[in-house]
Amino acid sequence: MNDDTGTAGQRFWDARYSESRRVWSGEPNAALVAETTGMEPGTALDLGCGEGADTVWLARRGWRVVGVDVSGIALERARIRADEAGVGERTEFQRHSLGASFPEGRFDLVSACFLHSWQDLPREPVLRTAASRVASGGTLLIVGHVGARVWEEEVGSHVEQPTAAEVLKSLELPEAEWEVQVAEERERARPSPGGHRTDSVLKLRRR
Repeated sequence: MNDDTGTAGQRFWDARYSESRRVWSGEPNAALVAETTGMEPGTALDLGCGEGADTVWLARRGWRVVGVDVSGIALERARIRADEAGVGERTEFQRHSLGASFPEGRFDLVSACFLHSWQDLPREPVLRTAASRVASGGTLLIVGHVGARVWEEEVGSHVEQPTAAEVLKSLELPEAEWEVQVAEERERARPSPGGHRTDSVLKLRRR
């Protein structure tokens, strides 16, 4: 579930999704489930939605969700999945290279799960923009890998995978306007496909 700046990222991820009929597991991210279960449904923005598992999971629980990804192939799969799940009317899918363009509006929930890339993704500015899209009283959820850089040996490029505390610091948010509800690392029950065993979870509420 990734996004890159510019057409190079679009080409890369379209090619990646073209390699198989399904890239991801089809299950919603565990941290998203844990941190949003019980929340009052509203509007949500799912950044790097990929094939739509998180978007559909939220929509089935009453949220109205905008799913965003750089890959048109991934977004088409997400649309089909939403229609098959009976939540097509509660979902909208938009193609954005987040370093260059971003969805308009404010949302009760902005989720960025595993928004990593070895392409030219300006992750910190993107996450700051994500924070600016959170409505008053809304929630920002950022989940990422920590530790082993799964792609570094493969492509010879550095991929930032900071801790929750480091992500929080990089957001540069006014403390008076935000409540930190979760900022921690969590061990996975089983490694990710790339071998990651630890995830960072940052959950903030806009006052």
